[in-house]
This record gives sequence, C-alpha cells and structure tokens, in this order.
Amino acid sequence: MTQLCRLRHIRPSQGRTNENYHINHCRSKTDTLTTVKKSQRITSRSRTWDTADQRIAEPAVEACAQSDYPLPAGVRCGGPIYALAQRKASERSLLSKIKAFLAWTPRTPIFYGWIILGVGALGTYVATGVAQVTLGGVQSLITDDTGWDRRSLALAVSAGTWSGAVITPFMGRLSDRYGPRILMPPAVLITGVCFFIIAGSSQLWQFYVGYIIARAVGNPTLVGVVPRTAAINFFQRQRGLALGLTSTFRPIGGAINIQIISIVAAAYSWRAAYRYLGVFSLVLIAPLFIMMRRRPEDIGLLPDGDPAPTVGGPTTTDAETDSNSGADDASEHVWTAGQAALTTAFWFILVAEMLTILTSATVGFQIVPFLVDGGMSQPIAVTALSLSSLLGALVNPVWGVSADRYPPRRLALISLSTTLFITTFFLIIDGGIPGVIVAILWGIASGGLNILGSVLLARYFGRESFGAITGLMGPFQFGALGLGPILGATLFTVTGAYTVIWIFSLVSYVVAIGLFYALRPPGLPRISVAEKSIAED
Repeated sequence: MTQLCRLRHIRPSQGRTNENYHINHCRSKTDTLTTVKKSQRITSRSRTWDTADQRIAEPAVEACAQSDYPLPAGVRCGGPIYALAQRKASERSLLSKIKAFLAWTPRTPIFYGWIILGVGALGTYVATGVAQVTLGGVQSLITDDTGWDRRSLALAVSAGTWSGAVITPFMGRLSDRYGPRILMPPAVLITGVCFFIIAGSSQLWQFYVGYIIARAVGNPTLVGVVPRTAAINFFQRQRGLALGLTSTFRPIGGAINIQIISIVAAAYSWRAAYRYLGVFSLVLIAPLFIMMRRRPEDIGLLPDGDPAPTVGGPTTTDAETDSNSGADDASEHVWTAGQAALTTAFWFILVAEMLTILTSATVGFQIVPFLVDGGMSQPIAVTALSLSSLLGALVNPVWGVSADRYPPRRLALISLSTTLFITTFFLIIDGGIPGVIVAILWGIASGGLNILGSVLLARYFGRESFGAITGLMGPFQFGALGLGPILGATLFTVTGAYTVIWIFSLVSYVVAIGLFYALRPPGLPRISVAEKSIAED
C-alpha cells in the first residue's frame, strides 16, 4: 500500500510493506523523502498540512532523523519537504507540551480537595476587601477622609450586591460546566483592578464604579456559588465539614481585612490599604489557575479521596453513602435546576435563607455605629465586629461536622432559635460593654445559618446541578444581602433609633424558624420515576 504524497511536481513512486516496516518514497526533481514507521500501518496516522502552495500528507517524517532505521541507497533526509514537515512536527510538540502543562496536577500528600479549599480561601480573602462587613467596619475612615455620608456607602454596597445577583445564575451554570479554574482567575484580575480604582477615587461615582464591579464579580465567583460548588463536588461524606470551612473563609477574610485596612489607614491611609489588596489580587492569579480543578474525577480521583472500587468487589454508590450519613432518599437521583425549582422544599429553603441573610446584613452593617453611638470608641467597636465575624466563622466547621452526623434541618432550627434569643438583648441594652458582648454572641449564634441551607440543598438535590440550583437562589439571596444596609440605614434615619431594626430582625427570624420547621424532603423528580419504571420493565 502506498502513502499519498503531494507537492506540485511530486508524485508517489514505489512502496514496500512488510511485517515490521512500511517505507514510502516520494520523489521530486531535486528532493527525496523517506518515511519509516515500525510495527504500525502508516495510513492510520496520516496527517494533512495546508500551506499557501503545498499540501502534504505525511505521517512520521521524524523517522528520517533516527539512525536506527537504515535508508535505501540514494535516499536522503532534507530539502523543503522535510523542512516543512519538521516544522509541523515541532509545532505539534509545542502544542503537546502546552496541553501537558494544562493537564498537570501537583502531587500532594493529602486529598486534593483540601488543596482546592485552601487555594479557594485566598480568592475569598480578596473578595472580602469589598465585603459588606469590611466596609461596615471601615466606613468611618472613608467618610472622614472624603466627606461622603454613610447612606452613600450603603448604596454602593447594595448596588454591587444586586449586580452580583444578576450574574449569579449564569455563574452557577458555568461553575457546573467549567469549574473554578476557568472562572476564578479572571474574577481576581477584575477585582484587583477595581481595588486600584477604589484607592484612586476622588469622586463618589469613581468609588461606585470600582466597588460595584468588584462586588458584583467577587461575590458569586470568589465567595459564593463557585467555591461552594467546588466543595460540593470534591466532598460527599465530609460535605458538611467542607461547606463549613468554605463558609468560614468569608468572615475570617473580612475580619482580617478590617484590621489590615484599619492598621494601614492609621499609618498611611485607607487608600494605601486598597492598593495592597490590588497587588495581592494580581499575584494570586497564577496559583488559582495552576491549582484549582472542577471535579475530582477530572484528575482521576473520587470524592473524599475514596479509592476506586476493585473489580468484582463491593462498591459504594452515592446513594448508599448518602443513606449511611443520614441523607434523604431524594439525593439518590440527579436533579436538574428546573426540577428542583418545582419543589416546595426549594422555596422553603430559599425564603428562609433570604430572611436570615437580610437580617444578618441589616444588623451587621449597624453594629459598629450602634456601639459608637452607645459610647464605645471606634477601635473597640471595630474589634467587636471583627470578633463577631471571626468567632462566628470558627463555629461554622462545627455546624458542618454536625450536619454530617445529624439532620441539618434540626440544626438550622437550633441555630435560628439561639440567634433569636440573643437578638432580643439588643432591645434592652444601650451599647457599651454589654453591647460588645451581645454583638459577639450574635455573630457566634448566626454563623451556622451560612452553611446549613447549602447542606440541605446538596442533601436534597445532589451535586450534579448544585451550581445551577444555587444560581437560581442567588438573585434572591444577593438581593436580600444588598437590601440589608439600605434598610437598616433608612430605618435609623426615619426613626432616629435602632429599636425598629431589632424588632424587624426578630420577626424575620420567627418566620424563618417556621419555614424550616415545615420543611420536608422533596419527592422523587418525575424523570427519575419514569426511568425507574422503565428499568423495572
């Protein structure tokens, strides 16, 4: 069998095939090309290269350069044909190296899911530079320097949050499809550029541009749906713990940023602090791209680092694992976002989370002004808010581990009831040291509310479409998060007191408790029932 070879005046000549070699000669007036392939039919790997005036079908010209294969008399390696083929082979080699680099995953002594959580935490830290709690803690520094009022800053927070709500559904679906490696590095780059815009803003509209874009991109991509989807994908038996740790990163990052911005502002200015965050963001792009992955299966692993099932041995399915950990039967089936949105459980969780987020945003943004108005100094009030966020974050893994062992719905009821009880003390104190204590206890009690809703979603609807399902909830959640600062500031402006804010918070917690109390696992999705009946037939 001869191999086709074309180059203007070049035509195929004699070919020879035996068990070990296939030698094909292509002759021209001045050039001769020989290709040798060992133990393999040459036509099975033929490739076509197109140039302006040449078309060559040449499978393995590199063989000419290998002395192991003797060439027939009168045949030489060289000339324009060989040079072109050699260049194409070099291009293929470079492309292979690029693909190998992109597919490379560092070997680690621990399960790679923990690496995903750790590197993702750095991205979350960057995003907390424009977090609600961070701006709430340093707003006095900004207003004193610029003359902008508190309500203007609250509007920036809300606008950025609502903008994030718009893109969250898209980020949820993209997270399921592409994962954090593709989504997080561009988000960190955009956020870093926005930090420099914030630092250099001399007018309020400039601050709005930097802050709103950074918050809109950072919230879903670096804090919310993307890192949480990665945690859900890499963990199953330890899913509650993974979500607890992921939820810890935002409060810890916010607490750290409050202190860093305050310290740098005292030595230089709050603008210098945001420039530092911009530099750190740019440095973080490479580690995120190198380390982050979409799912453990993409790198040859299983969730939780479980070994692959042996051939013929017993296997543990996702359903069995969920059953052993107390999961509901609904998690045995793959839910789409559309199917989940048709269930009562989805909407109960959504409304309950929306109310708790709205209340947390309202209270959290007013704690520092409440304590300062009650006679505490700005540094002490900021420290109280930092401790509230930090200790609340440290409790999150405890809630997560508990959710792996006990029904998360009951844990949500316990967390909400405790938060409700502590919030009532805001009605009977005027600030001071008692206010600091209550603020810290409130942060500890409300910390579990950040993860238990996500645990319930993963438990009820599985991990296949977790990003898309969470994305559907995003506009409502971020809408509530953005409304909180404006609502609190408006209530205080209208009434001149914090009492109405505390009463509103108590009512919201009561309604959320009622929703979680009435919550039940969803029935099987219709498509799963149909598939089951077909399988039984």
